[in-house]
Amino acid sequence: MISVVVLISGSGSNLLSLLKKSENPLYPAKIVAVGSDKNAPGLEHAELYEVDTFVVSPKRFATKELWAETLLANVQHHQPDLVVLAGFMKVLPANFVSALKGKLINIHPSLLPEFKGAHAVRDALQAGATKTGVTIHYVDEGVDTGEIIVQSEVSIEPKDTEAVLHERIKKIEHELLASTVEQIAYKQLPALKL
Repeated sequence: MISVVVLISGSGSNLLSLLKKSENPLYPAKIVAVGSDKNAPGLEHAELYEVDTFVVSPKRFATKELWAETLLANVQHHQPDLVVLAGFMKVLPANFVSALKGKLINIHPSLLPEFKGAHAVRDALQAGATKTGVTIHYVDEGVDTGEIIVQSEVSIEPKDTEAVLHERIKKIEHELLASTVEQIAYKQLPALKL
């Protein structure tokens, strides 16, 4: 059984999916805390499941590095085996990333390296792409540049709007994230090349 801290910034649909999976006593991961950079609506999911929450707002700090140190202290307080960025919409400074190297993963709504950044779904539609998808990757100091763990493709239909496509991607995200965390727990994934 591995312990997991999840970081979110929004509605927390991937978090909720993980919380539901972890209700099964055979699922090899336990969410021990959920953190955010603001009072995100997704924190309510953690509270319903009686999981500790914390909020570390960057607005309270003079620099990103000081914010990241406090965020890191909150994460490390729970001694997680894995930290999952599930819709966490802040770029993390190098001091945070290096402290959690190899146990910090992110879920991203595109087939990286295509469509990096915060507007991947919109960018894929604007580019006229016929497919996009979901990528789970290790986090490094860049933006969506870490080593890819797994990807799953999603077709883009001609009439797709950003909202419709995003919902279809989320369904894939939920399953892919849960299975990836499970594989990490069972050590079925290759180790990160440091």
